[in-house]
Amino acid sequence: MSNPIALIGRAGTYLLLSLAAFLSIFPFFWMVVGASNTSADIIRGKGTPGGALWDNIVKFVNSFDMVRVLFNSFLLAGLGTVLTLLIASMAGYGFEMFRSRFREKVFGGLLLMLSIPFAALMIPLFILMAQFKIINTYQAVLLPSIASIFIIFYFRQATKAFPSELRDAAKIDGLKEWQIFLYVYMPVMRSTYAAATIIVFMANWNSYLWPLIVLQTNEMKTLTLAVATLAAGYTPDFGVIMVGAIAATLPTLVIFFLLQRRFVEGMLGAVK
Repeated sequence: MSNPIALIGRAGTYLLLSLAAFLSIFPFFWMVVGASNTSADIIRGKGTPGGALWDNIVKFVNSFDMVRVLFNSFLLAGLGTVLTLLIASMAGYGFEMFRSRFREKVFGGLLLMLSIPFAALMIPLFILMAQFKIINTYQAVLLPSIASIFIIFYFRQATKAFPSELRDAAKIDGLKEWQIFLYVYMPVMRSTYAAATIIVFMANWNSYLWPLIVLQTNEMKTLTLAVATLAAGYTPDFGVIMVGAIAATLPTLVIFFLLQRRFVEGMLGAVK
């Protein structure tokens, strides 16, 4: 016969997990339901699907140049992710593999910079971009973000699990350092790259404040900025905003589900 206390404990655990799952899923449910309703229905709190989905989609697509907005978003998120992974992984590899008496001091200085809020850096960065004459360009968005200190830290910690014997064997075989990094390190650390890809892509795709500052024309807006403009009017159409929220959420969900297994391995520090 089962222990009543154990059954109560298990029931309580399932109850808490069910509540947490509901709180996690409900915003997505409300977003999908809201996309199918009119703004008036959403304001009244209607919680069932409506018949305005197609109208909301048409209004959303016609609100701005959708092709251009999506191109800007995917270009900045994709190119930013590739550059960040390349630079951060090389930095993490270098910090862990090469010995120097200044190594830990430099790395500690980088970590200390994480404590500086971005709000304190915005004005100096904007002045710097203006001096370079690259305001309202892709470069202005990409340059401040591609050398992510957190991702450098993440790669360095992951590199600690990289077998040094593989590097030694590669050196004996005559490989140069860049060949070891490209043909040995990167394939072995693919789970770490997958986890970092999800983190960096989501950060770049959802980036709002810095693009808002440096991208000053409608032709350069990303999807995040475009959706934000829908809510800036005196009478925002909440159904259209919900459609925009779904459009902005789907790419990150696709990336996560495609790399989900590798993400878990990378966060656990798996090296293969």
